[in-house]
Amino acid sequence: QVMLVESGGGLVQAGGALRLSCATSTNIFSFKNMGWYRQAPGNQRELVASIARDGNINYIESVKGRFTISRDNAKNTVYLQMNSLKPEDTAVYYCRAQPVFGANYWGQGTQVTVSS
Repeated sequence: QVMLVESGGGLVQAGGALRLSCATSTNIFSFKNMGWYRQAPGNQRELVASIARDGNINYIESVKGRFTISRDNAKNTVYLQMNSLKPEDTAVYYCRAQPVFGANYWGQGTQVTVSS
């Protein structure tokens, strides 16, 4: 059973920073893609950033230049560094691991709240 454990959420003022972590219970290279999603109340879950096994990285337009996704292979952990946070970044953030075959794995979510 693969587990993803997120941490690092919290309450921060606009302009502040947070770093989210997603620790996996297995070798991170067993997944072809790792991603961070977020879901705000009343909204659909959206992909914020992703990093492929080959290192290819993608971001949604609204976070480009502010968020950075990275991974530590030795720790089997993916990070999301979030700088210059805005109130509209407020959401529950989820880590997702996409295996080569089968369904995605999801973390339990971590709340990020940005006050104005």
